[in-house]
Amino acid sequence: MLTVFDSEIAVTAGTVLLVLGGWAVSLCLHEFGHAMVAYKGGDFEVRDKGYLTLDIRRYTDPVLSLVLPLLLLAFGGIPLPGGAVWINHYALRSRRVESWVSLAGPLSNLVLGLLLALSVVLFGPPLPLAAALSYLALLQVLAFTLNILPIPGLDGWGAIEPWLPPNVRAFGAKARPWAPLALFAVLIGLPALARPFFDLAYWVFGLVGGDAVLAYFGQSTFLFWR
Repeated sequence: MLTVFDSEIAVTAGTVLLVLGGWAVSLCLHEFGHAMVAYKGGDFEVRDKGYLTLDIRRYTDPVLSLVLPLLLLAFGGIPLPGGAVWINHYALRSRRVESWVSLAGPLSNLVLGLLLALSVVLFGPPLPLAAALSYLALLQVLAFTLNILPIPGLDGWGAIEPWLPPNVRAFGAKARPWAPLALFAVLIGLPALARPFFDLAYWVFGLVGGDAVLAYFGQSTFLFWR
């Protein structure tokens, strides 16, 4: 006979597995989006590298794909798509294609957030499942909002970089290793400065039909150690 405590453990475990599993799938789709647009735009090497297979092993890096994203998600609630696909930009047909290659990843997160939020609205799952799906949807929207920022190292910068003067692009190349880390430090450590970002993300979340209250319950269950 299940006790209330056993039921809570089952809900927590189910939420953690669903969110982590869903995040792994979204990681693959994010990187697949980059690779597919690059392939259509002239970089046929992405097929040989296995980026069109949706095999998560092709997109992962031990630190960038596992350690750093999990730490940011656990301690700051910041979802970082940690995979990577290496694009041969010289093979792409135009600057417009380069921009769309960068935008394809964040847009995949936005579409996933929309689909997850709609699944809660349309199918009305039980509360624990609705909360977990809502939190996963919020993570997708946060990933979209984060990655679309025009900061070196993020996809938003990659979208505008082809159109920038050479000196600005050179600055971006130098800033690429540390600029995202500085941003994450601000988002996690300086709540007052981070508020506009989260306000924007929750506004987008509402636009796609997300329920902030359900997402909050899902987050509380997922981050049970906090």
